[in-house]
Amino acid sequence: MILIGVGANLPSAKSGSPLETCRAALAELEKEGVAVRRRSRWFESAPVPPSGQPWFVNGVAEVESDLGPEALLEVLHRVEERFGRVRRERNEARVLDLDLLAYDDIVMTGPPGPTLPHPRLHARAFVLLPLADLDPSWRHPATGRGIAELIRALPPDQVARPI
Repeated sequence: MILIGVGANLPSAKSGSPLETCRAALAELEKEGVAVRRRSRWFESAPVPPSGQPWFVNGVAEVESDLGPEALLEVLHRVEERFGRVRRERNEARVLDLDLLAYDDIVMTGPPGPTLPHPRLHARAFVLLPLADLDPSWRHPATGRGIAELIRALPPDQVARPI
């Protein structure tokens, strides 16, 4: 199971609102040969760490691809750029964020290549709640912890709720 995190909190000149951008990004992945098999509901979430920037729209998609993790991550970055994403600083507001969360049960410590599973997925409500919506039986490949246990361990100040 390949899992992609999808998020945005700024409007995109290409597609409009953050929600529309997230939807359009999944369609763009399909054009790149990355098949979207299913996705969670969309969630709205407070920025992490807390800041004055707008709330995010987030979801998680299960995708299928013949690409390996490195090549798939390159596709995600290309799609982000098409929507106007410019990487300047960590945790900044963005028109689109596509994260490779997990690639089957692969555990990798990059660089080179991505770190899998995503190094902060276990500590983010905006990832775990949509992931639980998509697959309530999912287990973290590196720790073996189930999604419900990971959600219970989240800090109480993280807010994510279905739209």
